[in-house]
Amino acid sequence: MVTDSFKIIESAYGKGGVKILHVSKQGSVHTIRELEVETLLTLNSHKDYETGDNSDIIATDTQKNTVYILAKQYGISSPEEFGLILANHFISKYPWVVKAKVTLSVHPWQRITDTAGRPHNHAFVSTPTSVRMASVLLIRGNMPVVSAGIRNLRVLKTTQSAFVNFVSDEFRTLPDFKDRLFATIVTADWTYGKINKEMDFDRTFSTVQDSMLEVFAGPADKGVFSPSVQNSQFLTQKMIMERIPQVEKISISMPNVHYFGFDFSKFPKIPGLDGKCSGDVYHPVDKPSGQITSTLTRDMITSKL
Repeated sequence: MVTDSFKIIESAYGKGGVKILHVSKQGSVHTIRELEVETLLTLNSHKDYETGDNSDIIATDTQKNTVYILAKQYGISSPEEFGLILANHFISKYPWVVKAKVTLSVHPWQRITDTAGRPHNHAFVSTPTSVRMASVLLIRGNMPVVSAGIRNLRVLKTTQSAFVNFVSDEFRTLPDFKDRLFATIVTADWTYGKINKEMDFDRTFSTVQDSMLEVFAGPADKGVFSPSVQNSQFLTQKMIMERIPQVEKISISMPNVHYFGFDFSKFPKIPGLDGKCSGDVYHPVDKPSGQITSTLTRDMITSKL
């Protein structure tokens, strides 16, 4: 008679939604960092799951407290560096922890500019252009894996985008678009290779976001043509990896955010609606939407040289 046996192959536990605001005061100039942190720990046994033995559990409340204590002790110079501090703490303090993963999201704040154009010393305005992400994965005996990302970067341009010459068969209804409105919400994640103490994670994040906007929009007066979301996505990834040699790979998702031209042919009694009038009117449609994703690695760029 064959009896079933069971084995836990993966486990982790921790604290999510740990919100923290850190204020650093250098004289009259104050700097703030607001984060939401999640910690996940994996132990060297599963006795807590299998037998209810809690003796090795670092309580999730303890993990929450650790976030605040280490922020007080070391400050938060960047989400990536703070993630490294947290992960190293859990691995070094608790010998039975074999893996620590720390995920951080950043609330975007920017200094208010006064009427003379000067950045304010201690007053800030929330600027949610996008959400910055960071992640640190540390497995005992290995080097940490540091990743970063962007969420909810919503962009739109009203021309210089096309989509033509795609597969035409009995299932197709979509016409060729030689000039269309292009809108998307960018999600991106990139992983660093070798990092050192001189690594400026803040500047790197700005470079990534600026590169995304540059490829999407082009010069202010002329713009740049996009033959497809796929091509714009690849050119974005390539520019980022060329500008930041520490980035090992980058994944980007750019779903189509559709704005369809409103059909005014249903109102023949109202004159002029088929002309330019005041401009173009679109109807936003969020679902269904096209999903375009890809991952670019450094090997792919090397093979092109």
